[in-house]
Amino acid sequence: MSTSYVHRITKYDPADRDEWGTYRGSEHVSSDHGPVEAAYLAAVTAFAEDTGVTHLDIRDPEVTGFVHFGVEPPIDGHGLHGLFPADLTGYHDGAQITLNVGRELVRAMLRENGAWCRLEVEDRFFVHVGYDQYMFIGSDQPCGHAIALTTASGLFVEPLDGSPYEPDDEEPYESRPADAAFWAEVATLVAQRGSVLLEEQVVGNHSRWHRLTTDGVPELGPRALLNVWPDLSTDIPAVLRTMSPDFTGWAVLEHADGRIHGFYADSDDRAGLAEAFAGARAAILLPLTTADRNPLLVAVRPDDDGVVRARWPS
Repeated sequence: MSTSYVHRITKYDPADRDEWGTYRGSEHVSSDHGPVEAAYLAAVTAFAEDTGVTHLDIRDPEVTGFVHFGVEPPIDGHGLHGLFPADLTGYHDGAQITLNVGRELVRAMLRENGAWCRLEVEDRFFVHVGYDQYMFIGSDQPCGHAIALTTASGLFVEPLDGSPYEPDDEEPYESRPADAAFWAEVATLVAQRGSVLLEEQVVGNHSRWHRLTTDGVPELGPRALLNVWPDLSTDIPAVLRTMSPDFTGWAVLEHADGRIHGFYADSDDRAGLAEAFAGARAAILLPLTTADRNPLLVAVRPDDDGVVRARWPS
């Protein structure tokens, strides 16, 4: 999205940047969990109020994956405890939240707790949080009062042409809707194969897994990315034998109670995988690399008007 006024808001004095713009001062890159962090959150409030915004939309939500690049370690619950249920219901692309909840999401991002998303009001306002306490706020208003308050709090407000965390308009996104035609193809696959595996991704780096049979489709989350895979295999030793020497990806297991879950796996830990697979009644290995990742079908749950608005990379 684009707005007329974009500012970078940080605790880093521009006077301490070198000729390439890199900060060379003594400020630590992690949150103080105290008055400086509070100043960042107050800035979000001030700019939102100057813009006339009381609610925000969550866009492109993520949680911690198997690789974490932040300075602070991720925590259980990704910083979402008290904001959303443990199953992350309500934390999805397009969800509308109050400004209070939005501030708490900013806090979690500043602390690198694991959750990350863009907070937006289409064509009016956004908040993007990057690494090392860099925050970017865009508004369709000049927000002079908010700039003055934020500067008085000790933070530095620098005008920019745009946010480095803007979605890439040139990046291809998955656009096929999970409509009647898609589900008809799924039904054909089920009829041919007996069952298939459905990966439901509502939040980046977090998938739920469903075994689809003629019994129908489970309730799925809003704007979910849906990958249809071949069914799990009951020949566990054969699944392990097919692992390539350089495999990285997901191991998906069905347990004796019917519960299905996936976890990151690689070929460097075959013994650990064999132990994890022990007792499972079915499993599959799904490669992570794009070149080797070939689901049978891919689609995105559209909004009620049939339009796909989620920005899932294709």
